[in-house]
Amino acid sequence: MTKSGFATPHIGHVHLKVSDLDRAVAFYRDIIGLDVMTRMGDKAAFLGADGYHHHIGLNTWESKGGTPAPRGHTGLYHTAFLYPDLATLAQTLRRALDAGVEIEGAADHGVSQAIYFNDPDGNGIEIYVDRDESEWPRDADGSLNLPTSRFDLNALLETYETS
Repeated sequence: MTKSGFATPHIGHVHLKVSDLDRAVAFYRDIIGLDVMTRMGDKAAFLGADGYHHHIGLNTWESKGGTPAPRGHTGLYHTAFLYPDLATLAQTLRRALDAGVEIEGAADHGVSQAIYFNDPDGNGIEIYVDRDESEWPRDADGSLNLPTSRFDLNALLETYETS
C-alpha cells in the first residue's frame, strides 16, 4: 500500500511513437540491451528484459516518418533504464558511444549515477545504476537529499574497460 492508502502500482512498460521502427528496434536492442519479444510487422515491436513480455513498446501507428517533438513542449522527459552495476553501465555507455550517440549529460545524484542521451527519435533516455540504500544521502530529518554532482564518464570507462 502507498502512503495515500492505494494499492502499490508498479511501472509496467513505456510505449513510444517512433518514425522508423527498424531504427528504433536496433537502438533499444543493440545499445540499451533489450530483447525483441514480439513484432507486428513494420507497425510495432515489443522489447523486454529477463523474459518479461515487454518493458518498452514501439510503434509507427501515428508517427511513421514523423519528426521529434520540439523542445519546450510537453511530453515524456525520458525513459530510465536501471542497470545492475557500474561495469554493465560502462558497457552500455561504450555501445552508445561506438554507435555515435551524443551524450547530453551525466550526474551523480547521491542515490544513483546516471547518463543522459536521446534515442533516434529524440526521446530522452537515462541509463543508471542505483547505490545501495544504506549509502543514500539523507538530511537530518531522514528525508532524501538528491544532489547533482559530476559523474566522470572517462573514469567509468577507464575503470571497467581495463579490468
